Amino acid sequence: MKITMPACLACAVLVVGTAHVATANGAGAAPSKVSGSTALALAGVIAPLSPLLSGAEKKAVAMLFAANADIPYKKPIVVTADRIVCRTSNVDITLRNCEVTFGKKVKTVNGSTANEIFATEALAGIPPDGAAGSNFESLSKLSCTIDPNAIRQKDGSGADCTFQPAD
Repeated sequence: MKITMPACLACAVLVVGTAHVATANGAGAAPSKVSGSTALALAGVIAPLSPLLSGAEKKAVAMLFAANADIPYKKPIVVTADRIVCRTSNVDITLRNCEVTFGKKVKTVNGSTANEIFATEALAGIPPDGAAGSNFESLSKLSCTIDPNAIRQKDGSGADCTFQPAD
């Protein structure tokens, strides 16, 4: 008796995994897209750093990201970043940092905040890259639209992001 199912399951996992990476890499220069909870998470970790958002917009994103869908803020919020580059190390295991660029302003974060961004990029399908003990994840042209009115409906809609692989 031949057992072919494990081989087929492995093939299916490989194909699904490859398709996910191809989407995350943004085949060529085409933007990649994420939506729903992953998009809200990506916006949620970048919004507090943004000099482009008002205090009310930052507070609204924070409330939505903290599982409070019924917020007083009603207008769509656009969270953008020109470039995000995160680095960890498997040699210096204390190293965790991200540089987030908003126009000409660059914010550098370390520790748990950098770890949250790095992990959220991975969740969004940003492929890691490594060199000499370092692990990098980077993206460019992030644009997330958060619609509190749609999120309030609790149907999975209301958060969409596009981004490109970093140059």
